Amino acid sequence: MMRLIGRRLLISILILFLVSILVFVATLLLPGDPARAILGQQATPERLAALREQMGLTDPVWLRYLHWFGGLFVGDLGTSTSAGAPVTEVIGARIGNSLVLMVIAAVIAVPVGLVVGTYSALRRGKATDHVFTGISLVLAALPEFVVGIILITLFSTTVFAILPSVTMAAPGHPVWEVPSQLVLPILTLVLVVTPYMVRMMRATMIEVLDSGWVEMARLKGVPERQVIMRHAVPHALGTVAQVIAMQLAWLAGGIVVVEFLFRYPGVGAAMVDAVTNRDVQVVQALSLLIAGVYVVVNLLADVVGIVTNPKLRREESR
Repeated sequence: MMRLIGRRLLISILILFLVSILVFVATLLLPGDPARAILGQQATPERLAALREQMGLTDPVWLRYLHWFGGLFVGDLGTSTSAGAPVTEVIGARIGNSLVLMVIAAVIAVPVGLVVGTYSALRRGKATDHVFTGISLVLAALPEFVVGIILITLFSTTVFAILPSVTMAAPGHPVWEVPSQLVLPILTLVLVVTPYMVRMMRATMIEVLDSGWVEMARLKGVPERQVIMRHAVPHALGTVAQVIAMQLAWLAGGIVVVEFLFRYPGVGAAMVDAVTNRDVQVVQALSLLIAGVYVVVNLLADVVGIVTNPKLRREESR
């Protein structure tokens, strides 16, 4: 098992290396001049040339990449051109704020998706199954910003007006000091990612419950609760883990839209500001961070899939 995990880990490291190259090249293609964006349109050619030299913009591209990539291993992500401070200081608090949303949303969405999907499969063809299926289809068809706008309309305007529609915490203060401002962003994320988990869990559970070995367990007199919890659900998790991983990985990128909608001071808002100000170092750091979340989450999903599925475990060990 450790050999399999090590192999997947090496593949993940290779993917991150390739992503770092793509991120660096993509930032080079951004329009505009970082030096002019800092000094303004009235800057003299001499000042522009001096700043470009100071920022290393006159160095060869490969040397700039090696300098940036080498800094990743020592925690040096560069200097933010718009803030004039290290990137780690600029995005440090933003990362923590986004993690609050992502972790709480994941802790709520994953159990709800698994439980509702399993219950819907057990009630297949009945009224509750049709209700859950219809709701999940509607939510899956709505983009995250539409879900957020609907929630703002319901809970922040003339309908109920009980929750703030934007972040109310003062700059420099933790976002959890005002818990009410977290409700709508978290609820938006939960409603966006849960339907896919529900539908996949339902479909997988139906397939498992119709399998021959489950029928054999029932014929042997194994209690139904034991059949479901000890046999059916673990086998279903191997397949559903991939969908859960994709949805949790989506949180790292999809949170950009949600944070912008609710004016939440997280990674999403920092990315939008960095692109607007052409703050290349911040864009590179955040892009690589989001890519890293994708890779790590999918690596964990692969491990869960192998551990929970004996068939996959045997195939991987060959």
